[in-house]
Amino acid sequence: MKKYFVLTILFVLPLVAYLFFASGINNFAKLPILEKDVLNVDTFSEKTFDNKISILIFLGNNIQKKKGDILNLNQKIYKRFYEFNDFQFIALGPTEIKKQIEDLVGQLSTGTNTEMTKWFFLFQDSEDTKNIFKSLRTNLELDEFGGTPYVFIIDKNGFLRGRNDSDGIKFGYDIRSVAELNNYMVDDIKIILAEYRLALKKNNIFNNQ
Repeated sequence: MKKYFVLTILFVLPLVAYLFFASGINNFAKLPILEKDVLNVDTFSEKTFDNKISILIFLGNNIQKKKGDILNLNQKIYKRFYEFNDFQFIALGPTEIKKQIEDLVGQLSTGTNTEMTKWFFLFQDSEDTKNIFKSLRTNLELDEFGGTPYVFIIDKNGFLRGRNDSDGIKFGYDIRSVAELNNYMVDDIKIILAEYRLALKKNNIFNNQ
């Protein structure tokens, strides 16, 4: 009897595990795709959204106004997730703020005691910024400084991700609100990271058959 029990465990458990992962991949609650035709930053820079989970930020030309919010984002989001290999922050701004950004980077690295290797500040013409923002097709607008307090999650395919539930569509996350970063953005980044991890497991399962 003991022998049959052991044999059953050896044969049944791998099958159960296989079925769990194979079905779990399909039933996992994914973060909704809100827009597919997002203009890639590689149209004006060497950086790209491809094969990266990107946090897209529109700085505008008033860094003093944004500094506290960026520090919030760095503390609550960057510090928590920067060690993931495929994670990056893409911050867009005009060339005239380059010196201010150098000062800001020093404060960011000091404030979180982390390396800033996943932060990328891209300086471009304001029309490029506007075109990328328009391609998100949100219900939000850039402010008078050419920026916004909302940041956006772009997946490895260059698609905009966010929420679409009973509370409506959430295209971006307001970095002025620590509660929004903690209660929404952290959870949604965890979901998209879990989604990619499950996809890797699925590929391993079927490639090893």
